[in-house]
Amino acid sequence: MGEIAFRPLGRDDLGLMYEWLRREHVRRWWDEHATYEDVARHYLPAIEGREPVDLYLILLDGRPVGFIQSYLLADHPDFAERVGLGAGVAGVDLFVGEEELTGQGLGTDVLRAFVREVVFAEPGTTACIADPDVRNTASIRAFEKAGFRRVGEFLEPSDGQLHALVRLDREA
Repeated sequence: MGEIAFRPLGRDDLGLMYEWLRREHVRRWWDEHATYEDVARHYLPAIEGREPVDLYLILLDGRPVGFIQSYLLADHPDFAERVGLGAGVAGVDLFVGEEELTGQGLGTDVLRAFVREVVFAEPGTTACIADPDVRNTASIRAFEKAGFRRVGEFLEPSDGQLHALVRLDREA
């Protein structure tokens, strides 16, 4: 498929994020940010280190093709309580921004690389979870192909939808 790499999201990438978040295949599953200012307001606190979320561009052969973020559940106690997890568990969310690259296994390859190179590079992280909308079968399938297993479901108050909880434990 090509070489997958990750680069921290920067202020200069917000225009690209705005463009991707407006695309139907992304907007369907991601929080809507109607304006560039909404995107900047949402992502700048983490870019500037004021929010405990690590934001990255997904690069394919050096070209930005998507977005991925990780965070420790312990830094988000409301969510941690909702899913019944906490210390040592990281969460991850992603999207492929370039529609022509969807449905080809890129998401699975990205997840495998990201969990190995970023999430489990932190020695205290024992598991990684994600919470795709249960209707997003392509996302759930990508997580499962990357080794995650479905361990539950919960109602997400922010969107009123049922979400799957998928988990990957660090190998011993």
